[in-house]
Amino acid sequence: MKHNSMDQNGGFDPGSASADYAKYCDIYPFGMYEMLSRFGIGAAGQRILDLGSGPAILPLGMAYTRAQFVASDIAEDQIALGARITRDQGIFNIDFRVCAAEDTGFPDNSFEAVTAVQSFPYFDAERAAEEIHRILIPGGLFCIVTVDRMPPEEEAIAGLEALLKKYDPQGSMRNFGKYRYTLPAWMENRFEIATIHSFNVISCMTRETWLERIKDCRGACAEMPTETAAAFEEEYRRLLADRPEPLKIMHDIHIEIYRCDKA
Repeated sequence: MKHNSMDQNGGFDPGSASADYAKYCDIYPFGMYEMLSRFGIGAAGQRILDLGSGPAILPLGMAYTRAQFVASDIAEDQIALGARITRDQGIFNIDFRVCAAEDTGFPDNSFEAVTAVQSFPYFDAERAAEEIHRILIPGGLFCIVTVDRMPPEEEAIAGLEALLKKYDPQGSMRNFGKYRYTLPAWMENRFEIATIHSFNVISCMTRETWLERIKDCRGACAEMPTETAAAFEEEYRRLLADRPEPLKIMHDIHIEIYRCDKA
């Protein structure tokens, strides 16, 4: 199954590389999870639905909080992989559901919090907001997390941006820049702002880990035809070859939390 709302080259297939995605996509620092807990996401026993969860990246990262998570995604392969990881790790406070953010199938007032990490832009915002408002309890929290790579202060990022423009100029991840918050139209008559918070973090990675992450990233190689992706990988691998390890990749993490406004 494919996401098409942001992807311009036929859609990104989130299930096509599930195992690699699970291996390389968890770049979120523990401090981010601590901050979410501080803002009311992740209390013990709290019922939380994670939308666009992939192989349960956020629920796995926050399982220690003893909140009760449901990891949901339209990609059956990723949900199956997440379920297998939780079994292997002996984690029992994460359930799984294959569903769309716009139509989860849960009853009204099912959750105290809903999260969407790096996934909300791929949803139909208006329909998803209506569904989230329906399944949240009154006063429940909806949390959007966005992780942006910073502009090319880091040479590895500068080279990546140039190569993405070269090999796939119409793709969805071609211009790196600072995040700018704008008040979303979908929150009207549904939500009020609880918290808007941004911070920077440096992720240290080997060249291979960084390359594999980019290969599996929606907006990068995952959108390219196979031959184009192979040519991109070869040239980017050469560019990275003389970069000292670990690569220090700056990321900008943005947390938006909205409170459900209903009786």
